[in-house]
Amino acid sequence: MDLKTITLLFEKAPIINYVAIFFVFNLSLILFEIAVDFFVSKQRRWKDTGANLLIFIINQLLEKTILGSIGILFLIPFQWIAFFEIQMDLGSWFFAILAADFTYYWMHRLEHEHRILWAHHSVHHSSEDYNLTVSMRLSFVEGLFEWIFLIPMVLIGFSPFQTIVALVLVAQYQTWIHTEHIKKLGWLDEVFNTPSTHRVHHGSNQKYLDKNYGGILIIWDKLFGTFKREEEKVVYGLTKNIKTNNPITINFIEYVHIWKEVKQCKTLKDKLRIVFGNLIWKPAYFDKNKS
Repeated sequence: MDLKTITLLFEKAPIINYVAIFFVFNLSLILFEIAVDFFVSKQRRWKDTGANLLIFIINQLLEKTILGSIGILFLIPFQWIAFFEIQMDLGSWFFAILAADFTYYWMHRLEHEHRILWAHHSVHHSSEDYNLTVSMRLSFVEGLFEWIFLIPMVLIGFSPFQTIVALVLVAQYQTWIHTEHIKKLGWLDEVFNTPSTHRVHHGSNQKYLDKNYGGILIIWDKLFGTFKREEEKVVYGLTKNIKTNNPITINFIEYVHIWKEVKQCKTLKDKLRIVFGNLIWKPAYFDKNKS
């Protein structure tokens, strides 16, 4: 089968079929790992696994109703003022995924650097386990505003549909890397986001904090100074773990923390900095209040 034939098949087949196949494959991987860990009695927090699965089910219900349409609806107006119009073909899908991967790096990095964004992304990092179900542990509300990061792709000329699907594929790629069953992969760890490089990202060890933001490619981290190889044993979870398996608490506890601190602030400037600033800043007078 030559490249022209492959291109024609790709153009004619609905891309949503490829996304669905990828989704089913990832779901099969997750169920297989659960079965393996159960029968070999691998140490695993099973209540944590249950929470991950329940969060996933709720997210699917939200995405199949409200959240699934928000991105396209809000991105369509930007398509009207796009600089170019990029046609969907095999070549443009390659560049769309590459652009989405680059976009994902910066979106992911900003989620670690600004408190209000960390409030939803911390959901994914709050598990003290590391297995494929953790890939399902995603915020209920991130779909409300993550489309904002895709505006540059639409302005470049990618359609809202192609842009969103490309980001979905970048996200789906990352399912298989949430595992301890696959060790280091040599040169692949230097180019791609792999189980080893992503274990580092989920580490609460001081040397691992805020490293390896890449989606598919880890070369973005090398280019922008955030790459770290897996060395010492990874300790998973947050620097201050939340100790709950309640899906609602897991999803909204950081917003509660932000609100409590905002109420303690004495000035509007401090309130805004608590919400939009970095994760560690606090007003000096907070120490006196033992916040």
